[in-house]
Amino acid sequence: MPRTDISPLTVNRLSVYLRVLRSLERMGVERISSRQVAERFGLSAAQMRKDLARFGEFGIRGVGYDVPSLRKTLERVLGLADTHPLVIVGAGRIGTALARFPDLESRNFRVVAVVDIDPARIGEPVADGRLRVQDASALDAIVASTGAEIGVLAVPAEAAQDNYEQLAATGIRAVLNFAPVQIQEVNDVRVKTVDLLIFLEELAFYLL
Repeated sequence: MPRTDISPLTVNRLSVYLRVLRSLERMGVERISSRQVAERFGLSAAQMRKDLARFGEFGIRGVGYDVPSLRKTLERVLGLADTHPLVIVGAGRIGTALARFPDLESRNFRVVAVVDIDPARIGEPVADGRLRVQDASALDAIVASTGAEIGVLAVPAEAAQDNYEQLAATGIRAVLNFAPVQIQEVNDVRVKTVDLLIFLEELAFYLL
């Protein structure tokens, strides 16, 4: 099935199901029904069945889902069967915090490089000393040598679009943007923006 046929909301729900399955597996649960998943985790059983049906037949009526098998299937569907190398652009507070985020590698993501334009930052240890900040002017060579697939933008808003386009030009296939600005996509390089202020403003709305 072409990936463009699957909506971002469906992909988001698949990620939630995967997190649930991993939690169940840690608890030693080997089989569970969609109804039991819904009751435990506040999800919609009907929506879960509908989402999973887009990728094949997994559950057995009256028996439920095999938890380890479905977890492996969702990892494959979500492209998590292999490790995805990341390059972080921006070695400020957000960039360096992401570089040492402990859950990345357990979810098959690995930071392979951190770059910055500030000469004072170049050479600084990051990722708990595993890496050193490199000069952003060498971004093309860095992506080529590390095989990075995903770029992470941790730069000021005014620099985000230019840095995104530079990443796209290197062959990076997707970008996660932490700058508070909307990025115009180029060369089919998908971008996902994480804007904390938007989420906080949404929460503020419900406080009225």
